[in-house]
Amino acid sequence: MSDSTSGLARTARILRFLLKYRSAGVFTGLDLDHVNDGAAPEISGKPEEFVADLEALGPTFIKFGQALSTRPDLVPPAYLAALERTQDDIASVPAEQVRAVIESELGVRTGHLFDSFDDVPLGSASLAQVHRATLRDGRAVAVKVQRPGISSVIHADLDALAAIASRADTATLVGRRVHFADWVHEFRKALLLELDYVSEAENLSRFRDHFQEYPQVFVPAPLWDFSSRRVLTMELVTGHKVTEVGGLFRTEHDLRELAESLLRGYLDQVLVHGDIHADPHPGNLLVMEDGRLALFDLGMVVHVPPRQRERLFRLLFAAVDGRGEEAAREVIAMGTRLEDFEEERYVREVGQLVARYAAHPASSTSESRLLFDIVRISTACGLRSPSELSLLGKTLAHLETTCRALDPRVDMKRVVDRHLDSVMGERLRRSLSPHRVASEMMDLQTLAREAPRKLSDMLSLLADNRFQIRVAGLEESRLMENLQKIANRITAGLVTAALIVAAAMIMRIETTVTLFGYPALALVLFLLAATLGVGIVLSALLGDRKARPREESGPR
Repeated sequence: MSDSTSGLARTARILRFLLKYRSAGVFTGLDLDHVNDGAAPEISGKPEEFVADLEALGPTFIKFGQALSTRPDLVPPAYLAALERTQDDIASVPAEQVRAVIESELGVRTGHLFDSFDDVPLGSASLAQVHRATLRDGRAVAVKVQRPGISSVIHADLDALAAIASRADTATLVGRRVHFADWVHEFRKALLLELDYVSEAENLSRFRDHFQEYPQVFVPAPLWDFSSRRVLTMELVTGHKVTEVGGLFRTEHDLRELAESLLRGYLDQVLVHGDIHADPHPGNLLVMEDGRLALFDLGMVVHVPPRQRERLFRLLFAAVDGRGEEAAREVIAMGTRLEDFEEERYVREVGQLVARYAAHPASSTSESRLLFDIVRISTACGLRSPSELSLLGKTLAHLETTCRALDPRVDMKRVVDRHLDSVMGERLRRSLSPHRVASEMMDLQTLAREAPRKLSDMLSLLADNRFQIRVAGLEESRLMENLQKIANRITAGLVTAALIVAAAMIMRIETTVTLFGYPALALVLFLLAATLGVGIVLSALLGDRKARPREESGPR
C-alpha cells in the first residue's frame, strides 16, 4: 500500500472516530448553547468505550487523551474518570528493541555503556519507557528510550489531524470560533518537542537551575554523554508517588510546605522565566525518602514570549484581586477578536466570573477552573483566546491535583495571591535598580537630543507642502487583485457583446460558405461569444466567494 493510500485510510479512520463520538457528549464544552446557563447536553456515549477506541488509534491519540483528562471545561466528569487511566496503562516494548535503539543512537553496545541494565522497565508510556541502569562508575541512572518507529506514526497522525482541523475551521461555526487548526498546531509543537530528548535534557538543566531557590524540589540532572534525540539518561530518582504517601511519612515531614513550594516554583517558571510545563501530573512527581519532591519528565514545555508573559501575570493579578473588567481586557489584548465578537457581553460575563472567584473560599473554586471558564466564555462571545491561557489552566489543574494529594488542606488561592505580590515586588525592585534607571535615562537623553531636529524637519515639509504619506504594498494587495478581476470581466463582457452584435450583422449578408444553413463566420462568432458568456457565468458562480470573516488581534 502506498503512503498516500495509507494516509487516506488513516484519515478516514480518524474521521470515523470523531463522527462516532460527535453527539456522545464527550466535548460538552464546545456546545456554545450551554456555556453559561449551567446546563449540559445529555451524555449518551460510553466513556470506557471512548477511551478504548482512543487507545486503539495509537500513541498520538493516547497523548490526546492525556490532554483531555485535565480539561473539565470541555469534558464531563464521567469521561474524565475514564481518561485518567491513559496516563500509565501502556504495554512495554521488548528489551531487545530497547537495546537496539540505545546502541543505534549512542553508537556503543549497551554492555559497554552500563555496568548493568534492567530489562524490566520502571515505567512505560505512550512514547517511551524508562529502564534502570548502573554506570561503570557505580552511579544509578534512569534511561528513557523512545519507542521504535514512533516518530513516523506521530507525524502521519498530526498531518491527518491538521487536514481535518483545517476543513472543520472553514466548514463549521465552532471551527471558525475555536480555530481547531491552532489547537492542532500547538499540539504538534508540544508533541514533537516531547520526541526530542535533547530538548528535554535542556529543560531538565534549566528547571534544575531555576528550582535552586526551592530546595524542597529536586530535578535530576541529565547525563549528556549518554543522551541523544531518542535516548535520555538522567540521575535515578526513587521514592513514592504523591498519591501513595503513607501516614507515618506525613507525620515526619511537612507536606504542606512541599506543596506550596512546588506551586510557587511553577508560578516562577511561568511568570518569571516564561516556561509552561504542561504535564506536572502526579505520575511525573515522586516524594523522596529525604522529604524532597522529585520532578521529572519535562518533555512538554512551552516557552511564553515576554509580552505574553506580562499579560498572563496581569491577568492572574487582576483575577485574584477581583478586578474582572481588567482581567477581561487582558484576555482581549492577548486574543483574536472575530467579526462577531461581543465585547460588552464578554467583559460583563468575565467580570461576573472573576467576582465570584474572588468572593468564594478556596475550597469551592480554583484558578484552573477560572481560566478554563474564561476560555469557554471567550469561545461563546467570538474571541479566540491564546493557547498559553489553556496551557496555564492545564498546568494549574495538574498542580491542584498534586498539591491536594500532598496535603488536602493547602490553600492554593492564598499561595497564588501571596506569590503574585512577591513577584510584583521583585519586579518593582528590579525596575528601580541602578542599571535599569541608567538605561531609561539614556533613552530619555536620546529622545530629548533628537526631538527638536525631527520636529523641525516635519514643520519644514509642511511649510513647503511636501509632506507625504506613503501606503506601501497596495499594488500587491487583495484590493488590486479584485479590481483586476472586475476589469477583466468587464472587458470579456464587452468582447462577448461585440461578437454577438457582429454575428447578428453578418447573418444578414449573403454568402456561399454556410454551416447548418447559416453564414459560417456568423455562426463561429456566435459560438465563440456563447463560450465566453458561459465562462463568465461559471467564473462568477464558482470563483466568487464571500469575504473572509474579519479577525483582529490585540495590540502587540
